[in-house]
Amino acid sequence: MSDYLDKLFGLQGQVAVVIGGTGELCGAMAEGLASAGATTVLVGRSQAKADARLARIKDAGGEAHFVAADVSSRQNIENLLAEVLKQFGQVDIVVNGAGINSPTPFFEVSEEELERIMSVNFKALYQSCQVFGQYLVQRGQGGSIINLGSMSGVIPLSRVFTYSASKAAVHNLSKNLAREWAPQGVRVNTLVPGFFPAEQNRKVLTEDRVASIMGHTPMKRFGEADELVGATLLLASGKAGSFITGLELIVDGGYASMTI
Repeated sequence: MSDYLDKLFGLQGQVAVVIGGTGELCGAMAEGLASAGATTVLVGRSQAKADARLARIKDAGGEAHFVAADVSSRQNIENLLAEVLKQFGQVDIVVNGAGINSPTPFFEVSEEELERIMSVNFKALYQSCQVFGQYLVQRGQGGSIINLGSMSGVIPLSRVFTYSASKAAVHNLSKNLAREWAPQGVRVNTLVPGFFPAEQNRKVLTEDRVASIMGHTPMKRFGEADELVGATLLLASGKAGSFITGLELIVDGGYASMTI
């Protein structure tokens, strides 16, 4: 990386917390953050999944660690922040990427399923923004929060009713917080993947569904996880992304541009 690009995108001396970092998409984002110089903390439930990603980051010369946490409650998130501060002394970048999905027909969506999906996709993110956002605002040194949205939050997609509603809430909250915290230099943006095969959506990618997606995606292919890295670094960087907040940054192969 040239000195100029390093100045723009380098994250040396910063600590990034990636909630959902043991998954495929956020794992690739974590790898990118570590490659740019950030001490990167993967947060999830599976040590085995974390180990594979940690090994890749280490082989590439980055520094990353795993903190096991279930972010389903505010207390757990507060404990997570305390643990990260204890081990690494600061937090500068937060990625909120935990998520689950279900293709349940609308009339069959149970109260339990509604609460479960909203709890993981929205409530946990909401509480993470409260806990980590308060830390960043009170610290007074700025920071970046990157929330994982979805094309479902921009244009409601069929068959994923609760998922779409939860992601729409994420988009709305992110813009609200971006406005609220801009005076303190805390930037809040939404990274919006198009169709990227990942653990949470494989069960909805039937043959007919894939054909429909390809017909609506000008690039005629799915995204690859590492294609989210450039957008992640832009939003994370206090230099390159210093005047970017409240943005829905769509990475979708042209999906959102397609009509007929």
